[in-house]
Amino acid sequence: MADLRFTKDHEWIRLEGDVATVGITDHAQTALGDVVFVDLPEAGREVSAGEAIAVVESVKAASDVYAPVAGRIVESNAALAENPALINSSPTGEGWFFRLQGVDAAAVAALMDEAAYAAFLETVA
Repeated sequence: MADLRFTKDHEWIRLEGDVATVGITDHAQTALGDVVFVDLPEAGREVSAGEAIAVVESVKAASDVYAPVAGRIVESNAALAENPALINSSPTGEGWFFRLQGVDAAAVAALMDEAAYAAFLETVA
């Protein structure tokens, strides 16, 4: 997970070239419980950092998913429509939510690394 960066809203982001993949953390999916539905954004949408982009619903609650950085949506994970449980089984892998292009690499680098996120989790537990 060294290539992942994290937000205080429990999203993760992985920058690969000029495309950033975004999802929710293992902590978030554990807190939500069994995910039963996800509402994903349309490709082409321009988003701002901190903007609510997607909704994830579980047996416990519904929660917004926020854009960690600004960019343009280029893809949503279509597999989640048929199998939202991927978010529970592979939150930082197959359970990703959407991909952004045109992101500022410095904005991604400014987010928490794994150690900082782990320390943050200690303050919210």
